[in-house]
Amino acid sequence: MASRPPLRHAAAGITIALLAILVLAVDQFTKYLALTNLPLQQSVPVLGEFLQFYLVKNPGAAFSLGEGYTWIFTIALAVVAGVIVWLAVTRVQSRLWAIVLGLLLGGVLGNLTDRLFREPGFPVGHVVDFINTPWMWFWMSPAIYNVADIFIVSMMIGVALLVIVGVQMDGKRHHHHETNPAEEETILGAAGDEFPPGGGVAGGFDSEFPVADPYAGVPRDEIGLPPLTEAEQEAVAREAGRIADEESRRDS
Repeated sequence: MASRPPLRHAAAGITIALLAILVLAVDQFTKYLALTNLPLQQSVPVLGEFLQFYLVKNPGAAFSLGEGYTWIFTIALAVVAGVIVWLAVTRVQSRLWAIVLGLLLGGVLGNLTDRLFREPGFPVGHVVDFINTPWMWFWMSPAIYNVADIFIVSMMIGVALLVIVGVQMDGKRHHHHETNPAEEETILGAAGDEFPPGGGVAGGFDSEFPVADPYAGVPRDEIGLPPLTEAEQEAVAREAGRIADEESRRDS
C-alpha cells in the first residue's frame, strides 16, 4: 500500500498551532476551575489514594522539582517553545511529528503562561498544580502536577519513540537495518565488475566458489589413504610409461 505524501510545511505548521492552542486552552481552563473551586493545599479525594486534587502554586518545574530557580525554568520553556516553532516552519512534514510537537508546544505554553502572568509576577510566576497521584513516587514524595505537565512528559516520550523507530521530520522512515548497496562487500562489487576492498577473492577461492570433488575418479577403497612418497610416485610414473610403450608397439 502506497504511503501518504508528506505534509507541506504550512499544513504541518497549522496542525502544530491548532493542537498547541487546544492544549493551552484546556490547561488554562482546568487551572481556572482549580483556583475557583479547590481549597489551597488541602487534599480532595477523587479516587481514594489513587487520585486526589491538591491545589498548590509551584515555583519549580514539573512535579515540584527545582524550586527556587523559577526564572531559569521560564527561559528554558521559552527556548523550547522557540525551537518547536522553528521546526514547525522549516523542518516538519511528518504527521506524527506535527501531532507530537503540537501537543508538546501546548504543554510548554501552558506553564510558560503561568510563569509570565501569574503571581508573584513576570517572569517568576508560580505554576498552578492540582493533580495529585501519591503512588507515582512510591509514596515517598507527592507527585502534584497539571494538564500541561502531562502533555510535556508524555510528548517527550513520544519524541524519543519517533527517534527510536526512525520516523524523520520530513515524513520519511529510516530503517536502521538497511544498508547502502554501494557499501556491501561482494565478489563483484556494487557495480558488478569490481573487487571488494579486501582483494580479488576475499576469504579464499574455495569459500567463494564451489570446486569439483577432489576424490572424483578415485576408487572408493583408496579414498583417505596417505599420499604417495616421491619414490612411489616415480615408480608409478615408470610403470605408466612402460604400459604406454607396450600399447604403442601393439597398435603399430
